Amino acid sequence: MPLVNNKVGDDGTVGADVALADGKALVESLIKVVACYRHLASCVGGCTDSLQLRDELRRTREKAQQLAVANCHHLTSRLRDKGLPEDQRKETELLWVAFSSSLELLHADMCKVFNVGNIFSLANTAALVQTGVQGGGSEVVARALSLPNLNPPPSPALPDGLEIQDLGAMEQEISRVDRMIDDMELKVNVLRWTVEPHGPQYADPLSIADSSSLALFSVDEEQPDCQQPASQRSRILMILLLCAVVLVAAALVVCIVFFS
Repeated sequence: MPLVNNKVGDDGTVGADVALADGKALVESLIKVVACYRHLASCVGGCTDSLQLRDELRRTREKAQQLAVANCHHLTSRLRDKGLPEDQRKETELLWVAFSSSLELLHADMCKVFNVGNIFSLANTAALVQTGVQGGGSEVVARALSLPNLNPPPSPALPDGLEIQDLGAMEQEISRVDRMIDDMELKVNVLRWTVEPHGPQYADPLSIADSSSLALFSVDEEQPDCQQPASQRSRILMILLLCAVVLVAAALVVCIVFFS
């Protein structure tokens, strides 16, 4: 009997699983950083807007772009591999959709920060919108960037030309992310509406409201006899009322015919 060496196949399967796990970790990291950037972007132009917030936005934006480049290289090489198993390909396509959606959200938030930053300048803090929000997002940024502490002392005054320089750099970064989105569509042709999540981890659990509604519905179905007599009585009353109206109308017609 010929000997079969399964070590190569096993090593290939383990390598594919490790690559898939690395892709999931990269996409999850990007999603976390993009969510952090969206949280910070909502504070631009408000009463919590400051130099520290703009610096946190810049650092979070740079981290998101680094993760986006790593995700793009990793997922592109995986999806362009002709020998990728079908189940691995489906999982990778799902990661690709999550990655591309996160990148589009990042691009939209960067455009928002750029436009709002043009309107509200830190040189005139009196013009900032008094939203009533207190505190900053330093703790959120520290968790997203995996840093122990992110509370630098605030600058006493706005340096000259800092806002213009920051907006100019952000405009270049927006163009870079825009080109990355276009290049992704050219490198990998994954139709988003054809990618369907599979497995119990993607199933939508029933909410408490839905469960209670279903419970009430089942109770109503189990006890139809309690409501049946009342409904029958109401139907009989309606029929009698209708007959009385018809009789009164007929009597009026007869009276009008005989006495006219």
